[in-house]
Amino acid sequence: MIDQSTISRIFDVAEISEVVSDFVTLKRRGVNYLGLCPFHNEKTPSFTVSPAKGIYKCFGCGKGGNSVNFIMEHEHLDYVGALKYLAKKYNIDVIEQELSPEQEKQKNDRESMMIVNSFAQKAFTHNLHQHPQGMAVGMSYLRERGFRDDIIKKFQIGFCLEEWEAFSKQAIDSGYKKEYLVKTGLSIDKENRLIDRFKGRVIFPIHGIAGRVLAFGGRTLRNDKKTAKYLNSPESEVYHKSRVLYGIFQAKKSIVQNDKCFLVEGYTDVISFHQAGIENVVASSGTALTPDQIRLIKRFSNNVTIIYDGDPAGIKASLRGIDLVLEQEVNAKVLLLPEGEDPDSFSKTMGATELTNYIEQNETDFIVFKTNLLLKDAQDDPVKRANLIIDIVRSIAIIPDAIVRSVYVRECSGILNVDERVLYTEINKIIHKRKEEAWKKNQRSDFNEPEPARKMAENSGFLRSGNECDLEERALVRFLLNFGTEVLFRDKNENGEEVITLVGTFIISELQKDELESINPLYQLVFDQYGSNMNHADFNAKTFFRDHTNEKVSQLAADILSEPYEESKIWTKNGSFVESIVEKLKDLVPKMVNEYKGKKVRILMKEVLDEMQKAQQTGNADRMMELMQQKMVLDQIKNAISKELGNRTIL
Repeated sequence: MIDQSTISRIFDVAEISEVVSDFVTLKRRGVNYLGLCPFHNEKTPSFTVSPAKGIYKCFGCGKGGNSVNFIMEHEHLDYVGALKYLAKKYNIDVIEQELSPEQEKQKNDRESMMIVNSFAQKAFTHNLHQHPQGMAVGMSYLRERGFRDDIIKKFQIGFCLEEWEAFSKQAIDSGYKKEYLVKTGLSIDKENRLIDRFKGRVIFPIHGIAGRVLAFGGRTLRNDKKTAKYLNSPESEVYHKSRVLYGIFQAKKSIVQNDKCFLVEGYTDVISFHQAGIENVVASSGTALTPDQIRLIKRFSNNVTIIYDGDPAGIKASLRGIDLVLEQEVNAKVLLLPEGEDPDSFSKTMGATELTNYIEQNETDFIVFKTNLLLKDAQDDPVKRANLIIDIVRSIAIIPDAIVRSVYVRECSGILNVDERVLYTEINKIIHKRKEEAWKKNQRSDFNEPEPARKMAENSGFLRSGNECDLEERALVRFLLNFGTEVLFRDKNENGEEVITLVGTFIISELQKDELESINPLYQLVFDQYGSNMNHADFNAKTFFRDHTNEKVSQLAADILSEPYEESKIWTKNGSFVESIVEKLKDLVPKMVNEYKGKKVRILMKEVLDEMQKAQQTGNADRMMELMQQKMVLDQIKNAISKELGNRTIL
């Protein structure tokens, strides 16, 4: 697909922390970086990036790998797609071989849909800027809204012609398949005729976090009340509206720089803020706020200000979103704009500095905002006041962090004029009830393994559970990756010349000499390929296996390079190393090889004894004699290994 020299160049320049930081906010922790994992919901960072090792590893869900693995996992691309993504990022020309018909057929549906979306975006943008109808209708509308050319280009706004099938015909004529036009929702299949979904609408492409077009929003320019003002792409394999925020691609760097995100409702709200000079803004695109959207923001900043219209509908929306935001442990504030204003119109009345100052001076903490708002409604009505207290208590109880809860209790106690102890009593009741319900749910699920652990086991694919020699084999793989080129022994041959034995050479020769093979195909692949390549001058085991084309091998290497030394239990005293591991290699490596051989002998001995029992039951004397000879050989091997291990008995 892509020639090896190009692949090597991509791996050379795709620095892991630089690649990951496009999607995750990383903070330096010693020689590594730490952040919130983008692959599962976590509140305490367990996602580690090691520039020195060139890997990422999440100790919560278990995912790990190199730069290419990260892009594959995050952007749902295949290996080649991830390489192309990184090549584009680093301006590397990709030299490809022509795809065979079989390879072409195997192209992922998802990637094909992304390609169709990319074509559509370019076609719609061309219409807006070049087609007479697009310039007369679409561009005129955008000019009326006061949008500048640079902002229009920044968001790749376009126009779909006011014709039933203009775009669909253009796409088909350009070689795009009907199947993907329908799957993306760009076209509607009506009685074997493709109709343009966004006919006559100004188009707002919806970008993913990496900048690829996932879907579209279309705004009608008609005044027909029967026609929906905004129309979005339907849910598809590439577009899940509950997980996407409009403008996140254009906003992510500014969110990180300002450590804050403004959340608005619509496309034009985002665009107007950008035009006003504020770029750390995203929109939920008309959908109700979801946990996935909040977690998406949280990757870049823990501080969010949600801006609502100042009308009754905006107030109700703000109340609906409060509990959801609190549950995700985000530092959230709310801003209600003056009545009759929305973020689009309001941002056009002032510049960036003035607008930022207004927000800072008028935004309110969510709980305090909710308390004051409901308090106005309750006034002196004791029933309403009691319901208000219950409502506020429920919201505070949702907050996972006990310290944050206590701060809110103190504030709300003063506002509501209610004793803190009363609030704590009610909060504890709610928390206790929630824990009880969670316990019952766990009981019903038959004490299933915790979700992160279960997913980690599913994703690893390393067949560890059924491998009795996993600890020893994993230790040997770790020695190969970390210390394969370290000198193990220095001897002299009969001519008095120095002979050096490296760690990797010793391990592989010992395995090959006794024909030892792992039942784990990944371990065995590492042993085989290490043996095939260890005599090559430019062979580097760490990068060879870390950047392996087999994703599972790459994952294995990332796991082993990032995990602590599990096998240290075998050779530690009182829980600590007597000497550094490099200084102890001459003892540790042979010892581990012999531990491994001893374990293998024990397994073989058990198999022989089982066979002897069967032979005795069936009266097969010849088979019994054969097995007894095998047992004698195994006993000799066992005794020899015991001596190597310091006369320890191999059970």
